[in-house]
Amino acid sequence: MPHDATNAAPAATLRGLRIAGGIAAIAIAAVVIAGIASRNVNANRVRQWTDEQATPTVAIVNPSGEGKPVVLELPGRLEPLARAPIYARVSGYLKSWKSDIGAHVKAGDLLAEIEAPDLEQQLAQGEADLATAEANAALAETTATRWKSMLLTNAVSRQQVDEKVADAAAKQATVKSQRANVERLRTLHGFERLVAPFDGVVTARETDVGSLINAGGTGKELFVVSDMHRLRVYVNVPQVFAANLPTGTGAEISVPEREGKSYRAVVEAESGAVDVATGTTLLQLTVDNAAGELLPGGYANVRFELPHDGRLHVPASALIFDHNGLYVATIDTQNRVVLKNVSIARDNGSTVEIASGIEATDRVIETPPDGIVAGSLVRVASAPNP
Repeated sequence: MPHDATNAAPAATLRGLRIAGGIAAIAIAAVVIAGIASRNVNANRVRQWTDEQATPTVAIVNPSGEGKPVVLELPGRLEPLARAPIYARVSGYLKSWKSDIGAHVKAGDLLAEIEAPDLEQQLAQGEADLATAEANAALAETTATRWKSMLLTNAVSRQQVDEKVADAAAKQATVKSQRANVERLRTLHGFERLVAPFDGVVTARETDVGSLINAGGTGKELFVVSDMHRLRVYVNVPQVFAANLPTGTGAEISVPEREGKSYRAVVEAESGAVDVATGTTLLQLTVDNAAGELLPGGYANVRFELPHDGRLHVPASALIFDHNGLYVATIDTQNRVVLKNVSIARDNGSTVEIASGIEATDRVIETPPDGIVAGSLVRVASAPNP
């Protein structure tokens, strides 16, 4: 019995080892199978992620603009309705001035006075010459009358009488000449007073008491009077828009110093020509300035609203240029790219008007990625923006 017990113990141990080895083998096989399965799952995920990344994501828009006005904003320049630089017609010294810058004046109001002693002496001399000429003319007329009466008695010859009559006529002509000279000097004497030519505001004063004044417009103006109850607005409009802005078209004017406020203006005239250097035509608008809030010479933003002509708009970023022409990329029902050749009617900066090539129902890629080709698959990032 003891001998059998001794042999049974190693047999039981060997059987236990075999069972443990089998369990270990099964565990190892399970681990290997699980690892392979996990790698396959991860590989599938990576493959799917790679495919998704290889498909570009795009935002799409629908061509828009039907029935909406086209807004055109351009820089303009404000000018007074009338601007009169005041120069001196006589030479002398400024005796006094009555109106400074910013003063509101009426037509005929005194701006300044000029002291011109030389002109005073010329006028006195002219009046004396006129008196002499009138006296000589009166004597010549009396002499001619006497000689005519003597001709009736044949006391003098016809030739002598004609000479006296001609001398009287010459003296009368001299009187007219001297009188015209005196009137000219009196008129110049009136120009010693500088007056406002119309109702307005003194916008410049470039002289002072005692300044030497030279006649004529060669120097700097003494005063500037501007009529600012209405202002002119000058704006250069691109040639493509000129035909859409006839006389009578309204516009909104805004200026930097009046933030949030706008003023109504109307097109009153156009130059009728295109500047070859800029490709624009000059428009003249008028705007009411009864409140005096707009300053002549200042910058203004001019905003026009043009009626829509039925053309479709797309973002400028949607255009694709290559050696074959101009395209936009659209998406079909299968989310595949369709390139459509288009022509531009008008470039509005951030958007362009398309003359032909697309429909209002097309889904247009807003910003096509580089290298996009027809038929390639894309993913839509969001719903189309109207």
